[in-house]
Amino acid sequence: MSVRARGRAVVLLSGGLDSATTLALARDDGFECYALSVGYGQRHIAELDAAARVASALGAREHRVMRVDLAGIGGSALTDPRIAVPEAPTRGIPVTYVPARNTIMLALALAWTEVLGARDIFTGVNFVDFSGYPDCRPEFIEAFERLAARATKASTEGGGACRIHAPLIEWTKAQIIREGVRLGLDYGMTVSCYQADEQGRACGRCDACRIRRAGFQSAGIADPTRYQPR
Repeated sequence: MSVRARGRAVVLLSGGLDSATTLALARDDGFECYALSVGYGQRHIAELDAAARVASALGAREHRVMRVDLAGIGGSALTDPRIAVPEAPTRGIPVTYVPARNTIMLALALAWTEVLGARDIFTGVNFVDFSGYPDCRPEFIEAFERLAARATKASTEGGGACRIHAPLIEWTKAQIIREGVRLGLDYGMTVSCYQADEQGRACGRCDACRIRRAGFQSAGIADPTRYQPR
């Protein structure tokens, strides 16, 4: 099936299941995709290798990795090895929340979008099967889009406001997986685990692993995740 050309878009690509599906959706919708990954000092650094695999497999026009030292700020189990990653459900916002991560990543995407002359940013945030992070909510995406409309030279000089697309925000993990499979996405390339080893193998115990596994079970699709030996 042919797709209608829609111009350039920056797609935030972590290397996980949701962002890979988002890239597949943006490509299927006719966008020329520029994939942006962020190395922020995350302990699960294997996700960046996964992002490179996904970007190549899905034909991203370019894939860039930008570096931000969020580990220097700390405050999260994903950036501070002294804080243990929870292996059981917790109440409230878990310690795997990284302060201001999505705000910073969207700001980087907005800057690159302006340089590319693009008007679209895609992010794979999800508000249904997720860990409760405040920067995955629809209100956050809407607020950032309003900020973006006032934050750039392009928007203030009549070049048009930037649109923030969060196509998965109200989808269940099962819906996401089924759509990715329909688009031919190989989820074996992706890494979601918060404690993935250097080979990208998942721990099978953290919140991200539990949500991912449950999604494949609910979708009725075999889980291609590589797990660490127990």
